[in-house]
Amino acid sequence: MTRSDAAAAHVSADRDGARRPDGGAAAPADAYTLTDVVTRLRRVLRTSIRTDYPWESLPMAQVELLQSLAEAAPARVGDLAARLSLAPSTVSGLISQMMAAGLVERGTDPGDRRVAVVELSADGRRQLAGWTAAHRDRIASALADLEPGDRSAIDTALPALSQLVDRLDARRREHRE
Repeated sequence: MTRSDAAAAHVSADRDGARRPDGGAAAPADAYTLTDVVTRLRRVLRTSIRTDYPWESLPMAQVELLQSLAEAAPARVGDLAARLSLAPSTVSGLISQMMAAGLVERGTDPGDRRVAVVELSADGRRQLAGWTAAHRDRIASALADLEPGDRSAIDTALPALSQLVDRLDARRREHRE
């Protein structure tokens, strides 16, 4: 049985009110299946590019910090911690490791010179661009191997998936406040 067949079986079992493999109560079929697919997609992407990008062995928390800085920088440690839902001490530790690796730089907030901020270094921007391109290339290659109907289904689902991400992020921010 392939993973796709297994996922389809989970959908069928969940719709019938069956219990999940972990013994928990049945979740809506689409939630269970989407969680499984997204988890496997992230894992496959990370493991598939490790041969091309040895720095991909960075902990995902560091990659997410790079991504967060690419979206909005410079940033204070507390702001990064809130965005990533991590403790400020954890973010400080990550920043120290990433500074040693040359991925980020500390500076001062132009509005308040007493406040330290962090931003991507030139090397951090290059590394993140390479990481993003590697993922995009892997996905593009896999999409090219799919049947046209499957590619169309994914294309059609992208706006809804984007809205789902926005809603999850909004709930995360509300919960944080």
